[in-house]
Amino acid sequence: MQQRYLGRSGLRVSRLALGTMTWGQDTDAEEAATQLVAFVDAGGTLVDTADVYSDGESERILGGLLADVIPRDELVVATKAVAHRDGGPFGGGASRAALLAALDGSLRRLRTDHIDLWQLHAWDPAVPLEETLSAVADAVRCGKVRYVGVSNYTGWQLATARAVSEVPLVSTQVEYSLLERGVEREVVPAAAHHGMGLLPWAPLARGVLTGKYRNSTPAGSRAASPHYARYVEHHRTDRATRIVQAVVTAADGLGVSPLEVAVAWVRDQPGVVAPVVGARNATQLAGSLAAEEVELAPAIRAALDDVSAIELGYPERRLG
Repeated sequence: MQQRYLGRSGLRVSRLALGTMTWGQDTDAEEAATQLVAFVDAGGTLVDTADVYSDGESERILGGLLADVIPRDELVVATKAVAHRDGGPFGGGASRAALLAALDGSLRRLRTDHIDLWQLHAWDPAVPLEETLSAVADAVRCGKVRYVGVSNYTGWQLATARAVSEVPLVSTQVEYSLLERGVEREVVPAAAHHGMGLLPWAPLARGVLTGKYRNSTPAGSRAASPHYARYVEHHRTDRATRIVQAVVTAADGLGVSPLEVAVAWVRDQPGVVAPVVGARNATQLAGSLAAEEVELAPAIRAALDDVSAIELGYPERRLG
């Protein structure tokens, strides 16, 4: 698998990242081990988790695999903090106390002495940004964190944080796919200006871009899950139908799966470093890993760009 630098940093990561949101919920430890081994065997290095995934169980599973299955120094471990976990005084949010408590918890669950990429999971309007970023800088200075990123920030939030931060912010993780291109209005140009790499999550739009929902809702799919059904339904629109058909047509012409086309499209968008691909089992993951071999011709990319284009207006696009 090809490697890319994360933003304007010296950190090199695989151009696909393994997402672990299902670990501890829909994916048990044994299946997670199978996924991780397959990912590493394919040349993958970046593994993404968060302290809130399955109430911390995702981190615990990954920590066990780092101890017993894959050597720690073969992976770039990324996790997140900020999201609320419980009602205690340090149970969530972006205050200094909550962040440093969350970091210590992640380190314990991951069985490691440092996080390679620590990401602020969300903007916290209740806490002064200077307090949040001061705590982040302290975490870097004491060696518990090597690189810092953000997640789900708007364009102005990203730019403001980058300007205030004492340490470089090297990445931003955002939803980005052929069905969700809104980040192109402000987040993508802001990230490019500040030298931050994009880590797209939901590159398959919760599975809609695989084409499996064109005629029905398969049993066992995310659309049939009480956890994810509302997220899938959000993308089942007339516009989505047109885009999915274009993806299927491109895949048929290339002799690959629609999944591979969708992943390859977002993987090679400007500023993207590594789409975060998650799976409930190794068979699903294999489909995403197969995208490594797919390169979209300019004509195919242009057709997909056109059918999925979003409306831009003032001030993103000006006349004259």
